[in-house]
Amino acid sequence: MATYWDPFQEMDRLFGSLTTSRNAPGMPMDLFRDGDHYVLAADLPGIDPGSIDVSCEDRTLTIRAERTPRSGGGQWLLRERTSGTVARQLTLGRGLALDHISASYADGVLTLTIPVAEEAKPRRIEVSHEANREAIEAGGS
Repeated sequence: MATYWDPFQEMDRLFGSLTTSRNAPGMPMDLFRDGDHYVLAADLPGIDPGSIDVSCEDRTLTIRAERTPRSGGGQWLLRERTSGTVARQLTLGRGLALDHISASYADGVLTLTIPVAEEAKPRRIEVSHEANREAIEAGGS
């Protein structure tokens, strides 16, 4: 079995691993289709639910949230959990019911349910066959 090695793909992988910081604020997410709607799950641990802002303007979905820094005294020994604002923007395709998006936040996960618009749902179209109709009509008279 022959294998194909793409040096540019390897360079992209290497460059991506060097430029990504473990401490960079982020919002990892999953997106999948479940029947007639899409489900987006974004990890937002430690976020105050009141700071979460989800908006949709001209097919651009924006999720923004803020993690407040831990208050109190003491000497930091390790600080990997970032504070501040995290945001993600997604451009949504056509065929989605943008006015019916619902959102919930539980256990540090923001879940958006984005329904498929009625006009974009697949539907079955009946196909008539004229030759059979004539044969049935001829046989029935």
